[in-house]
Amino acid sequence: MIPNQPFRPAPVSARDKLLEAGVKLVREQGYAATSVDQLCQAAGVTKGAFFHHFASKEALGVALADYWSSSTGAFFAAAPFHHAADPIDRVLGYIDLRIALLAGPAESFSCVAGTMVQEVFLSSDAIRAACHDSITGNARALEDDLAAALAQSGAKGVTATGLARHVQAVIQGAFILAKAEGGAEAAGLAREELQHLRRYFQLLLTPGEA
Repeated sequence: MIPNQPFRPAPVSARDKLLEAGVKLVREQGYAATSVDQLCQAAGVTKGAFFHHFASKEALGVALADYWSSSTGAFFAAAPFHHAADPIDRVLGYIDLRIALLAGPAESFSCVAGTMVQEVFLSSDAIRAACHDSITGNARALEDDLAAALAQSGAKGVTATGLARHVQAVIQGAFILAKAEGGAEAAGLAREELQHLRRYFQLLLTPGEA
């Protein structure tokens, strides 16, 4: 979702340091390949500190999805596209921001929740549910603007809820394609998919065109 940029305050507690280390390591190598020892080393804390804050690695995974949601949610909530008067401009502005964030290797912009749920959706119901809440929560944040844009455009046969899920499906799919591509072309491939999404919304939300 968000590249490695200072959109969050610098972590000060051992818990936050572990969660920040989790964001980095899960993006780089996945949840299964990330050990408690690696998390502690990356965070600069002891294993005792880890188990003081998290009963298990699974508990860390659940907390990591929640932390990712709150961090990225705050980032998008403060984005300038919210200031546009026209709801269609707000929807397109959101997609434009997502496109702008796609830079560098896939591990610098991919989604922590999306990465974890692909690995553990059958082995950890707790992490699966936390990742579900993270991804669908991100979708719900766009629903009001989509509903206003649909009302303004008169587009029929679609709902704000369904379109918000579609946005997440395209974004998550773009991350997967970028990971599969690898190398210098990964971000460009993901951007292309979101540019297709933008064109779809332009057509859908332009009165008389849908």
